[in-house]
Amino acid sequence: IKVLKNMIEKGKISIRNIRREANEDLKKKLKDKLISEDQNKSFEKKIQKLTDENIVKIEKISADKEKEIIQI
Repeated sequence: IKVLKNMIEKGKISIRNIRREANEDLKKKLKDKLISEDQNKSFEKKIQKLTDENIVKIEKISADKEKEIIQI
């Protein structure tokens, strides 16, 4: 179970790093005037929503796997 929790945490960190990179890319595009402020906010909300959804998926998988391990 300890190994599982470690793997889950690494997965969450990876997702957050992807979010950070995407947000940095958005800031560069905004700075270069390739996107508007409204587009930037919209994209940030979408990125956050996807991040939240994927973290919930990872937590559900973790809970299911933990139950499976405990049964064994």
